[in-house]
Amino acid sequence: MERSKEIERSIVKKFHRQIWSRFAKGVKKYELVKEGDRIAVCISGGKDSMLMAKLFQELKRHRQCQFELVFLTMNPGYNPENYENIKRNAEILDIPLTVFESDIFRAVEHIEQSPCYLCARMRRGHLYNKAKELGCNKIALGHHFDDVVETILMGMMYGAQIQTMMPKLHSTNFEGMELIRPMYLVHEEDILAWKEYNDLTFIQCACRFTEQSYMSGDGIGKSKRQEIKELIRELKKVNPEVDSHIFKSVEKVNLETIIGYKKGGRVYSFLDSYDKEDTP
Repeated sequence: MERSKEIERSIVKKFHRQIWSRFAKGVKKYELVKEGDRIAVCISGGKDSMLMAKLFQELKRHRQCQFELVFLTMNPGYNPENYENIKRNAEILDIPLTVFESDIFRAVEHIEQSPCYLCARMRRGHLYNKAKELGCNKIALGHHFDDVVETILMGMMYGAQIQTMMPKLHSTNFEGMELIRPMYLVHEEDILAWKEYNDLTFIQCACRFTEQSYMSGDGIGKSKRQEIKELIRELKKVNPEVDSHIFKSVEKVNLETIIGYKKGGRVYSFLDSYDKEDTP
């Protein structure tokens, strides 16, 4: 319990500006937590979701509005060592887990094309379903600032479109449910610094595909996200603010200089209004 208190103090004191303030700013800016919410804080066992759980506990102590929390963990087929790591960290951090089982890792084990994409979709569906069963109206995921920036570049370079990872979304398959990303403004380097400062060890993505691809060290199976992460790392050597500039680019889209865009399933072109505008 004492160690848990020390970790909590590190969030609001040593990492106040880097982590707590950015978390609180994101929650307020994007209106992620509202009166009467019952939020399923989804914990995968990694550094991001575990920190998010502690941040939510701190937010609840401030009690600017009344809301409830369920710390929801799905076991999609972790090996015993990883599963024990999750439970041990939850005990250290004083996070009361609600655990349920699934067989997702087994279901995607032999999928060759985009297994991570399929796994993520299946996991989200299971989390929505269990959260709704527990009376929650929102699920919170631990995606952070770097995830958002990487998604923007991935969309441009591999998807031929400008898109981003939104701070919140209404579910299209689970009526009345919403997904929120309260770590939206928190940088990964600060999460890593917090982890190392408190001498914590969390699991990585623990599926067999990840273990084979990354633990072998041969680079086989490297994800597109990992390629983008490495690209941003190289770009930051020239311009340290490049990630912030990429993030801000989707906040300041100038529609007058966009050739085309989609909205509500419809495609729009600058030609739709080009001849109707006054020319200089």
